[in-house]
Amino acid sequence: MADINRDDDVIEVALPPRFNMGERVISRTVIRNDGTYNGKDIGEVLVNKGEIGFITSIGTFLQQFYIYAVEFIDTGHRVGMRAKELCTLDHLPEEVLAQLGDKAQQLREIR
Repeated sequence: MADINRDDDVIEVALPPRFNMGERVISRTVIRNDGTYNGKDIGEVLVNKGEIGFITSIGTFLQQFYIYAVEFIDTGHRVGMRAKELCTLDHLPEEVLAQLGDKAQQLREIR
């Protein structure tokens, strides 16, 4: 199991959450079971990089970080993740949407 790492000096909970309830997000990293997900082995992949999900709740951890419960569409897994592990799909800047081209329309259609 990974050590708890207070790798940020920033107290996230002093600011508003980065994501909102119901917001579509995409995973920026692979997430493995650290032993807190029942029914899966420790180290088993729960979320792959690029999987799309929705924010279902927002909590805190260590009175420092927001933890976003994300329900992933393809697997049905509900996983707690930090903001740095996620990217919004609902509030992408126009220059990013322009670079995505046809994929931007596909993202708009996912609901």
